[in-house]
Amino acid sequence: MTISQTQFDTTKSVSIASTIAEARRSAGYSLDDLAITCGLTVRELEAIETAADLDPSRLQRVAAALKLRSLTV
Repeated sequence: MTISQTQFDTTKSVSIASTIAEARRSAGYSLDDLAITCGLTVRELEAIETAADLDPSRLQRVAAALKLRSLTV
């Protein structure tokens, strides 16, 4: 996974947020399920899925839980 805050782009942040939300739904996870799986709170996941919080360490945990290959911010 490549995450670089020096190349932060709001278009990409929305894309990452929607990619995570879609991957979660495709995996059949509710927000509660994913929170348990990756060790984050539902509130933290909601912030990620709305692009309000794209903390690299949280993104990495979500990507691992959803078995996503790479996320680039």
